Amino acid sequence: MSSFTALVLAGSRAEPDELRAYAGVSHKALIELAGQTLLARVVAALQAAGAARIGVCTSHPQVAEAAAPLEVIPAAATPSQSVEQAAKALGFPLLVTTSDHALLRPEWITRFLADIPAGADIAALLAREDVVRAAVPDTRRTYLAFRDGRYSGCNLFYLRDARALAAIALWRRVEAHRKQPWKIAALLGPGMLLGYALGRLTLDQAVAGLGRRIGLSAVAVRTPYGLAAVDVDKPADLDLVRRLASG
Repeated sequence: MSSFTALVLAGSRAEPDELRAYAGVSHKALIELAGQTLLARVVAALQAAGAARIGVCTSHPQVAEAAAPLEVIPAAATPSQSVEQAAKALGFPLLVTTSDHALLRPEWITRFLADIPAGADIAALLAREDVVRAAVPDTRRTYLAFRDGRYSGCNLFYLRDARALAAIALWRRVEAHRKQPWKIAALLGPGMLLGYALGRLTLDQAVAGLGRRIGLSAVAVRTPYGLAAVDVDKPADLDLVRRLASG
């Protein structure tokens, strides 16, 4: 098993958070699931997959305390800025995930890393809607629709080297439009936007197009694990993962 460096994003929302109130915690990374905090579960999965160095990006004092003895890197204003800041501290290549990836398993990580094509600068893990629904029929996810299907993100990203930081500025724009996929398609230019509007744009074409905008090789990696698309962002998600973890 090859070792790798990983970053866990555990930033805080400034606005009132329904999930925190529902779970009775000050940060969702501290929610307990099957006897472990979400943060501890994510870290354990990364270590089992071969992570030799793990950084936790947070500005929440209790999360920072819970992360010890791992490296704690102060969170920035947005997730993309946090990744940029943390990547400079941890180095490359870098695997990025989130503290609310409650069901994360080592085999999802190793399969993702193994499936990244040689030469790719950046990669993201996604799951097709049918794969997600086969694993968890009652979950509600946000999907991006392409000619070859609808896909949900799986909160696993790979940055090969410092050149991949060029993706951060574009990522900030994608973050702003994450609930409006046509605006994400518009970032690719008129031709790609038209292709998306007409249902002709495939996932690979979209991701490769985003990469070309910044001079990088960007790839989408499809996972066979539908549960990889499940994170904990609202009370219904927490109820779901608690049920799955106890089943």
